[in-house]
Amino acid sequence: MTATTQPASAVFTGPGIPLSRLIKVELRKLVDTRASFWLAASIAAISAIIGVVVLIVGPGTSDSSADGNITFANLFDLMTAPMAFLLPVMAILLVTSEWSQRNALTTFTMEPRRERVIVAKLTVSIIASIAAVVIALALGALCNLVGGLIYSDGGEWSISGSALVSGLLNILVGVLVGFAFAALLLNTPAAIVAYFVIPTVLEIIGAVVPWINDHLIDWIRLPMLASSPSGSDWAHFLSGCVIWFAIPLFFGVNRIMRSEVK
Repeated sequence: MTATTQPASAVFTGPGIPLSRLIKVELRKLVDTRASFWLAASIAAISAIIGVVVLIVGPGTSDSSADGNITFANLFDLMTAPMAFLLPVMAILLVTSEWSQRNALTTFTMEPRRERVIVAKLTVSIIASIAAVVIALALGALCNLVGGLIYSDGGEWSISGSALVSGLLNILVGVLVGFAFAALLLNTPAAIVAYFVIPTVLEIIGAVVPWINDHLIDWIRLPMLASSPSGSDWAHFLSGCVIWFAIPLFFGVNRIMRSEVK
């Protein structure tokens, strides 16, 4: 005689753990492992180093370009660069650590409704993205204040709303794409390699095949917004979000809901 089993989330009827408590637990998990702690420390250290280097080098000397000037907008862009690069790895670790460190059995025993755990992790990823933008603004403002005191042509405070929105969305989408890849693969090395290698391979293919570069690459590359996006930029961005986030997340959530916990 054989017995069939169903996912615990399909048969659980109790009150369960409040979602707010799950979010607090996942926030702690975001930084309490050795890898995630040093990754977060690296992001802060790299951002601080960038600010110091910019202040040491000083404003750009070219009158035709403001890229090297010490302005709040330029410093904000520089501060968000390491965050956009490394925060997706933290999101990957947040998801895959349950499976690589065999914590899933404990997590899904305490809260059998797996969809609630997924929502909590996704919420924490969004919170981390917003916090990163706030930190980037604070560090940029601090460096801009110091730059204005040191250099006579530094310390410009103007920044456009589109630059703020694009900075937030670039970090947020990168984190969500990392989250989706982690849910789909449930393996830390595989998710990290896929996140960084697949976009690079696509760019190489686009550079080698002119038709792909001219007609397709803008629609399928990892979504990234310019500081002042046009209508076509938004269309390419939304297309990339569907390909890189929505589709992997759909299959990833389905895999988490059905995977056997060992």
